[in-house]
Amino acid sequence: MNPIPATEQRNPASYQIDTKSTAEILHIINNEDKKIAAAVETALPVLTDLIDRLVDIFKKGGRLFYVGAGTSGRLGVLDASECPPTYGVSPDMVQGLIAGGDTALRRSIEGAEDDENHGVDQLKNAGFSSSDMLIGITASGSAPYVLGALKYARSLGCPTGAISCNKDSATFNLADFAVFLPVGPEIVTGSTRMKSGTAQKLALNMITTTSMIRLGKVYNNFMIDLMPVNAKLVERSKRLINEITGCGEQKAAEVFTASGKKIRTAIIMASLNVDKEEAEALLKEGGGNINFALDAHAKSDPA
Repeated sequence: MNPIPATEQRNPASYQIDTKSTAEILHIINNEDKKIAAAVETALPVLTDLIDRLVDIFKKGGRLFYVGAGTSGRLGVLDASECPPTYGVSPDMVQGLIAGGDTALRRSIEGAEDDENHGVDQLKNAGFSSSDMLIGITASGSAPYVLGALKYARSLGCPTGAISCNKDSATFNLADFAVFLPVGPEIVTGSTRMKSGTAQKLALNMITTTSMIRLGKVYNNFMIDLMPVNAKLVERSKRLINEITGCGEQKAAEVFTASGKKIRTAIIMASLNVDKEEAEALLKEGGGNINFALDAHAKSDPA
């Protein structure tokens, strides 16, 4: 008999939780949740390697795909969907696929995760290629939907990652980067939307946030590639330019317009009093990173 996966085991800390008061239940859940960050910390070395590879893929025009079923799939779709408004990237750059398709985002389609070919078909329809990366997300690590997608990615020679909360996850056998999040048994036995889901969300936040920082989409700790698609975001963009450079509201508005509404370019223009063309050239020299672009200007003009 195969050993019971950690995510399916009973948690002694929550035994007879149904007899507890509301306050007691909350304390039990909270105490278990405190262990999650420590569990994710153990995966930082492999996350480092995965992200470094992913950044190289992004720089070459490749994309990141997540595949998952149930809660894991929804978390992947959520992380992917938040990248465009936060960092101004194309919706194609990070994509989340879930067993059962978009319908499964709102309504559970449990049988979909048992179809090993379903994820393969979704990847093919999205034009997944050897220049992309695939990350499988599954708490237990046994969903055929995820395993099939990972096998397909490996057959193309793609780099693969797997995020799972079980040490013996079958996905790890198909992953170049095995992200093990040892959160242990759930408060409600088998309810992996709880500790497992929270740990997965933390890992996904790290993957995309760190990648975007490495790609120059953050200056110091400011989001500088948000998409000014409405009046509120246009005003936020101008305030951001002024806050970062101290150039004044009028100057911030002028360079925002002159830059073609590109905040990164406008910041260089206001900081160095240069035109759009020179600002874009400096950004290119700095690999898109504002700090590196400013350093490049300082080296070329030490005065």
